[in-house]
Amino acid sequence: MKISLVTPAGKQSKAGNRRTAIRWARILRELGHKVKVSEQDNGRNADMMIAVHAWRSRHSIRKFNMEHPDRPLIVLLAGTDIYKFQHSHREETYDSMHRATALVCLHDLVSYAIPKHFKNKLNLIYQSSHPLRRPRIPSKKRFEVCVVGHLREEKDSLRAALATHLVQKDSNLYVVHLGKASNMEWEQAARNETANNHRYEWRGEVSNSEVRRQFSRSHAMIISSIMEGGANVVSEAVVCGLPIIASNIDGNIGLLGDNYAGYYEVKDENQLAHVLEYAENSPNFIKKLERQILKKKMLFSPTAEIEAWEKLIKRLL
Repeated sequence: MKISLVTPAGKQSKAGNRRTAIRWARILRELGHKVKVSEQDNGRNADMMIAVHAWRSRHSIRKFNMEHPDRPLIVLLAGTDIYKFQHSHREETYDSMHRATALVCLHDLVSYAIPKHFKNKLNLIYQSSHPLRRPRIPSKKRFEVCVVGHLREEKDSLRAALATHLVQKDSNLYVVHLGKASNMEWEQAARNETANNHRYEWRGEVSNSEVRRQFSRSHAMIISSIMEGGANVVSEAVVCGLPIIASNIDGNIGLLGDNYAGYYEVKDENQLAHVLEYAENSPNFIKKLERQILKKKMLFSPTAEIEAWEKLIKRLL
């Protein structure tokens, strides 16, 4: 079957949307399909379209559905679709969701955040990742934690940096931030913080291999987002056995579970600083987080993701 896979993120992008599209394309090819990945497409020669992002891919979704109303159309609900655009751009976002044959979501709590009449279309597919090739060896010189994600409003990107100013003077906390700045304002803020904060270092956009090397060196990862559709970096950290300190938003709770011990109140650097200090000074707490994420590991296996896609496509044909 010929599948048009549309993502708003361009070829050179290392953003989550692009990485999701590339991984899905690989999975679909393994299942025997021919896949074309593009930023926009009317899907004229495709038997099926899969669109990453209901609002940002709305033009391709509309064109495909109008020209081929009888062909399957799968739409991924990104975090900004769920928690931003269905409110700020209601008509266009709901039009994409209405046109979809099936909706895909990436965490457990999405069904509570969308209108009831769309829930029967909703399919949960966890994003997968591969473990590290070697066991993690966290830094012995300092309590090193990483932040992995582009610098932008939705990520609350400098919350970890703010928290470093609040820990005790004798703390060995050090935050390494990997990710591209979305604009010059974010870039300047990260550069200023790096220059003036001995506990924080922004390294900009790096390769996935460098992210994984940082996972190996880190004691924990912080995900500080104010909205997430189900971040792939969470599944990556889980599969690599890296404890996660997460903002208590649906997108994180929907992956890590209600009872996970590593949450802090979103946008609260005081509480984040408290959790970081507790993690640094309490080996048992870190071990507890490791045990909890280990129980989630199989959810994010490549086999599980492949099987979920195979099941969904078979049902739609």
